[in-house]
Amino acid sequence: MDQTREQLPFDILFVGAGPANLASAIHLMELAREKKMKIEVGMIEKGNTIGSHAISGAILDPIALKELIPDYLERGCPIEQTECRDNLYFLTRKGGFSIPFTPKYLHNEACLVISLSKFTRWLGGLAEEMGVNIFPGFAGTEVLYNADASCVIGVRTGDKGIDKHGKKKSNYEPGIDLIAKVSVFGEGSKGSLIRDLGKKMDIFSNKMPQVFETAIKEVIEIPESSPFLSAETTVLHTFGYPLRLNKKGGGFLYRLKDNRVCCGLVVALDYQDPFLEPYEAFLRFKRHPLIAEIIQGGKVLQQGAKTLSAGGYYTMPALVANGTVFVGDSASMLNTQRLKGIHTAMKSGMIAAEAIIFALEKNDFSTKTLKKYELGVEKSWIKDERYKARNFTQALSQKGFLKFMHIGAQYFTGGRGLKDPLTIRKDNSTLKTLTPKKANKTKTAVPQHFDGTLYVDKLTGVYLSGTKHEEDQPCHLIVHDTRICETKCFESYRNPCALFCPGKVYEIKEGPQGKRQLVINPANCLHCKTCEVKDPFENITWTCPEGGGGPNYSMV
Repeated sequence: MDQTREQLPFDILFVGAGPANLASAIHLMELAREKKMKIEVGMIEKGNTIGSHAISGAILDPIALKELIPDYLERGCPIEQTECRDNLYFLTRKGGFSIPFTPKYLHNEACLVISLSKFTRWLGGLAEEMGVNIFPGFAGTEVLYNADASCVIGVRTGDKGIDKHGKKKSNYEPGIDLIAKVSVFGEGSKGSLIRDLGKKMDIFSNKMPQVFETAIKEVIEIPESSPFLSAETTVLHTFGYPLRLNKKGGGFLYRLKDNRVCCGLVVALDYQDPFLEPYEAFLRFKRHPLIAEIIQGGKVLQQGAKTLSAGGYYTMPALVANGTVFVGDSASMLNTQRLKGIHTAMKSGMIAAEAIIFALEKNDFSTKTLKKYELGVEKSWIKDERYKARNFTQALSQKGFLKFMHIGAQYFTGGRGLKDPLTIRKDNSTLKTLTPKKANKTKTAVPQHFDGTLYVDKLTGVYLSGTKHEEDQPCHLIVHDTRICETKCFESYRNPCALFCPGKVYEIKEGPQGKRQLVINPANCLHCKTCEVKDPFENITWTCPEGGGGPNYSMV
């Protein structure tokens, strides 16, 4: 810890202002009031405002919300649809059919359709009313440890006012050391700080590798004549086209207020084809006759993308270490089987709050004391729900008929299936090396018509996400050896980063004498972190840009 930096002490520090940390902070303040404890609680958020980096489907199972805020309706919780009436479709290239039997884990009758960005802002307002000090626009860039690195003691925020050459500008502000008895990490999927913690505190040891999905989503305003607005169905899920059965993923369409729908496609990042482009697949999904009929005449209001931590129960890290706990997507709490994770994220934060209060009472913030959180998760409905889905992602990764055998067996064995645990590979290891014949062919682009209104290109999508970064700052996307990109990666895979990035951040340009050059456009970055996950050479590291940069979601 740098003693020359300003230090700001808290009892508890929350890193990230997503549903998990906000629910945790609210519950923590409630418990402290009940016990007449006076505590100082801080929360930092790299987004410019609370909710500006929050994006999800989003179907909310209100079980945790009801526990946390029983009168949430009376308190103005923003809800888009109070009734979820499901339909599940299998899509072929030009048609499809409704599945007559919807698995029970996909039933959403008791759930709500929400905008996660609106929901997060609402939770943030409640937390501030209760006395939580929230600092948007401050990115945590470094974990602080004690002298022997055995205990987390806080987080350092990033310096501001550094130019792209690493020199201080006239508006330079050094980062602040935020010191806390307990630091709660709720950074979301593929957090940059939890990556460091994994190396220092071994929290991923003996766990299955973390695996991810990339989701692209739009909010579309549709005309009143759209059949979806008068249909009984409010929640539509699809599988099949534009992905093949051997590729994990699927589409969704949810009805919102004010003649709006959210439309999205999720693509698992264990795919093998280097030429697969999730954004292109999303456009093909929108053009499928079933979806096109619904959104015809519409206008994209907002677009965004993110990765989802999809590995499930067996990929969950150790939830505690000395001085710290991990909640929400940072702790791999998403239930891929149910296509939901907000409720489990919130509940994990609430259980963590109870363990933190216990630690404050004992004045002991060691792993042994904070273990109460981990034990609490194991005794809660989080364990019951996620254990039933413990092999689901792994089953979806199987090929051909074997996939359906595993899924069917799990359905009748409470998640065990044919093998328990069923193994899984890291996403960056699954691309197939191109044969010389295939390598000599460039990707055959599917012709796309962009009208700039309903069908937009990647750069228009970045604009519609509200993404902004200070241009004159160090590049936050660290490519460790560009020679790998320009030789090995090109020869083996034809630089898949140019395709899997939904923001057109990476480009390979041909120079003189056919020499290739990697061009990075960091200002386009949507903070989805797909690049770090899928890069086959592990040559890209995503780091936090200057606080306040990135997307500015308000409706997704």
